[in-house]
Amino acid sequence: MDELAMQVRLLVLDVDGVMTDGRLWFGPDGEVMKAFHVRDGVGIKAVLGAGIEVAIISGRRSAAVERRAAELGIRHVRQGCDNKALALRELLAELDIGAKQAACVVDDTPDLPMMAIVAFPIAVADAHPDVIAAARHVTGAAGGHGAVREACDMLLDGRT
Repeated sequence: MDELAMQVRLLVLDVDGVMTDGRLWFGPDGEVMKAFHVRDGVGIKAVLGAGIEVAIISGRRSAAVERRAAELGIRHVRQGCDNKALALRELLAELDIGAKQAACVVDDTPDLPMMAIVAFPIAVADAHPDVIAAARHVTGAAGGHGAVREACDMLLDGRT
């Protein structure tokens, strides 16, 4: 088990391309619909149950994200973030958690500044090549297809 993974107290998730497959579905009235993988939710609940805080930091705003976060018990949701690194630093300060105790799961280049902050940056399998190069771990699953569950299982592996 990776020693850094054992120290993680905060797991930060991007949404589009991580919790979803990255596609945006627009309904006839303009609403955006998102599909979330149920197994990712099971992993998130397990991580929360183990005492690891979970947060969402997303560049977009979506009522679907608010609803999914509420269903899963994710209390820390930051949407519409133009500066994800700033949102992450504020969250770390609010929770009194050091960057060395944080992980993030991301997929695209706007997430690179967050990856540079946390000790355990994770890229989904279908992430942008620059994100994969900056990651400490790359999931076997693509975003929206169980990558979050895989990351959660990895963080829980070896914990009692």
